[in-house]
Amino acid sequence: MSVTAYAPASTGNVSLGFDILGLALAPIDGSLLGDRVTVLNEANEFSLSLAGHFADKLPADPKENIVYDCFIGFKAAMLEQGKAIPNLAMQLEKNLPIGSGLGSSASSIVAALAVLNAYFDYPLDKETLLRLMGKLEGQISGSVHYDNVAPCYLGGLQLMVESEDKVSITLPCFDDWYWTICYSGASVSTAAARDILPKEFSTKTTIDFGRQLAVFVHALHTGDKALAASMMQDVIAEPHRKSLLKGFDDARAYAKSQGALAFGISGSGPTVFAVSENAEAAENIRAWLQANYTQNEFGFSHVCKIDNNGIAITEDK
Repeated sequence: MSVTAYAPASTGNVSLGFDILGLALAPIDGSLLGDRVTVLNEANEFSLSLAGHFADKLPADPKENIVYDCFIGFKAAMLEQGKAIPNLAMQLEKNLPIGSGLGSSASSIVAALAVLNAYFDYPLDKETLLRLMGKLEGQISGSVHYDNVAPCYLGGLQLMVESEDKVSITLPCFDDWYWTICYSGASVSTAAARDILPKEFSTKTTIDFGRQLAVFVHALHTGDKALAASMMQDVIAEPHRKSLLKGFDDARAYAKSQGALAFGISGSGPTVFAVSENAEAAENIRAWLQANYTQNEFGFSHVCKIDNNGIAITEDK
């Protein structure tokens, strides 16, 4: 029996929630915007085959792939329970570009750990698995953060709590909002995007950040769309990171001209997102971004809704 896990793309920060807000995405046309990992069968030694549009961007050696690290991490977690697991033959279908700001590494990690957990009949509970996902994500980005792995795994809009017993909580959101995303085709590493940020922020910026996040969460709970949208301005990262994104200001100007409620950088970039209240505006923005913001044949743009499901597991008997 083979088991497959699909893990959707996600946008971290959502402009106003640096490192503590994340949203899962699903294109409205039904196309896959996320990675898939399959456990094919048990084997004498670990193997990993690659597929998908961005497979050629990955190292050829399976042991240099994050999926192998996930297998080792999961195997260690099983040994802590006194259980040994066999080597496996696995496949990674890489549908998300690396360094895109769409939670590419998180998608592979979430899909890999979720499929391993499903294949071995769910020995790890959701919180334990989520913390392991964050740990593996930290190996790539240099610090443990959950703003991509949490929405990718759990779906919806997630607020990072990171208490002793809970990593994140699901916030209410507006299911009728359209999220237009566009990946330029360039690559921005999380480490480089973090290096460009100041090491310290002013008291004013800190107060603005806290106020916006508090008001935004209140607006979500009260259903006040206008108030929520008015808070979606990035005072932490965007003023510094937008210099890494060619054509950002023009893209924002066009989105706003089409009535976008908000416009910002998805995660570390270079992907950008626009929030609209109607499908026509969302599609107009998508088409313009595809024509003007993408830089090469790898760039793409989608109109999305919130993916409230997160990880999806399927079995082939």
